[in-house]
Amino acid sequence: MENNGEAQPEKNELLRKDGTLNPRPDKILDPKFHEQDFFDPHDLVQVRYEMLRRVSVENVSITDAAEEYGISRPTYYQAKTSLEAEGLAGLVPKKRGPHGRHKLRPEIVAFLKQQLLPGQPIRARELAKLVRERFGLEVHPRTIERVLSEKKTLQ
Repeated sequence: MENNGEAQPEKNELLRKDGTLNPRPDKILDPKFHEQDFFDPHDLVQVRYEMLRRVSVENVSITDAAEEYGISRPTYYQAKTSLEAEGLAGLVPKKRGPHGRHKLRPEIVAFLKQQLLPGQPIRARELAKLVRERFGLEVHPRTIERVLSEKKTLQ
C-alpha cells in the first residue's frame, strides 16, 4: 500500500502543528517510505532517524543517504549531531529566531511603563527612540506595543 499522505490528513495536520511535517515528502526516494504504511515520508523525525540509521547500521554513504532522503550533506551532519547530543528529541526541529523578549530586560520594561501617560495611546516609535537613546538598544516599535499591551506587564 502506498503512503502518499492522501489518507492521513489528520496526522499530517498534527505533524504540521508540532513542526515535524516534512515540507518535501516527494524528495524521499527510499522505497519503503512509499511501499509500507509504517514509514511515513511526511514525518520528518521518522525520515531523519531512518536516514541516520541507514548510514550507521547499513553503511550507506552519507552522500547517497542525503540524496535518497532529499537533503543536503550539511543537514545530514546537523541531524547526526543533534541525535548524538539530545537523542530522538534532537531530531525535532527547533523554532527559529529569538524565543521570547530577549532584548527587553525588566529595567527596560519598567522604563517603558514609566513613559506611559494614562488614557493616552502607546507611542511606540517615540518609545523606541527613547530606548535607543537611554539604553543604546534597537527595539522594533511593534515589540514595544506587544510588551506594553500584555495584561501582566500593565499591572
